[in-house]
Amino acid sequence: MTHRKEPIIEIGQEPRKNVAIGFWRSVFRDGTPAHEAVLRLIPAGKAIYLLPIILFFFSLFFGRYVMDPVETLRILTVGTINALLDGTSSLLSTLSGHQVFLPSFEQTWSASEETVLFRIRLPRVIAAMLVGGGLALAGASFQGLFRNPLVSPDILGVAAGAGFGAALGILLSGNPWVIQVSAFVFGIVAVAVTYGISRIYKNTSTLVLVLAGIIVGSLFSALLSLAKYVADPYDTLPAIVFWLMGSLSAVTNADIIAVAPPILLGSLCLFLIRWRINLLSVGEEEAQALGLDTKRMTVVIIVASTVVTASAVCISGIVGWVGLVVPHIGRMLVGPDFRRLIPASALLGASFLLVVDDIARTLTATEIPLGILTALIGAPFFAYLLTQKKVGWT
Repeated sequence: MTHRKEPIIEIGQEPRKNVAIGFWRSVFRDGTPAHEAVLRLIPAGKAIYLLPIILFFFSLFFGRYVMDPVETLRILTVGTINALLDGTSSLLSTLSGHQVFLPSFEQTWSASEETVLFRIRLPRVIAAMLVGGGLALAGASFQGLFRNPLVSPDILGVAAGAGFGAALGILLSGNPWVIQVSAFVFGIVAVAVTYGISRIYKNTSTLVLVLAGIIVGSLFSALLSLAKYVADPYDTLPAIVFWLMGSLSAVTNADIIAVAPPILLGSLCLFLIRWRINLLSVGEEEAQALGLDTKRMTVVIIVASTVVTASAVCISGIVGWVGLVVPHIGRMLVGPDFRRLIPASALLGASFLLVVDDIARTLTATEIPLGILTALIGAPFFAYLLTQKKVGWT
């Protein structure tokens, strides 16, 4: 009986192929859904943190006005330094009583390039990241509070209230600042009325809050329909309809300065209490047994999420599906633990809306409203999630 000798394989050639084949077979084994197999190849933790940074710079290069990436980075860096030096010179001049000049770098780029970057693209990119991250963060927080994966940030009527406030501002003034302030105020008022209705029954349970949110949302939707009915069909009505569909085309640096503090403060509050949302998500009685003041924590989450959502909506209009779909993507990547899900949802939401906004401003000759694109992308993806047996809800 003769033994068959194995062929001699040189190091660095065939073994590498065999290892690769074995690796891919282990990843794409039978019965594994495609998205789970791909996630095994991606270090999700690192990718989530790097993705917004990459998309931020890509969005600055990307657009109808073509700009060289190296030149764009140079304009961004040198222009920011020059702006800081100019601001410091003005401050020193004010404090000292005489003119103070600080040396600055020479400007070698055209005025049009600087305008496109600092007054159009940069505010819009920052706004997309703030709005997307804020809506996803609020959506994840509400899903934990109400223990329901189908909850979105507008569950308590903030979107309906903000929509009516914006329509009222367009009817009365048309000034962008009036529209934004009116949308923010009525968004807060809608949630306050929702919470007030639940307090009438001396009960802040999630069921009563949801029912009150449905009532208030329907009320403000009726008021919005009334505002659209009395609006001028040739001037005011199109403005209301376009605002309701969502867009970041009119965002300015002043808008960013106005909405960034409340969005960041509300997001920071939710980030700091994210471990308590884990307790709320297991049930009110269980959380109370563990020593958590559920009523106070419910109020904190509602207030912080409402401030974030109202601030985002007042500059972007109604942008749906972000706060509903993005937290599910976060659960697929990092699991249901809110200590990791909250920051992951914020980063993924910022990246998602940034990509959608890039598509909206470049896909066709006329800009596509954000609400249309988020629905076209979010609805099929959410339908796909419903077909999966395991999406990280528990």
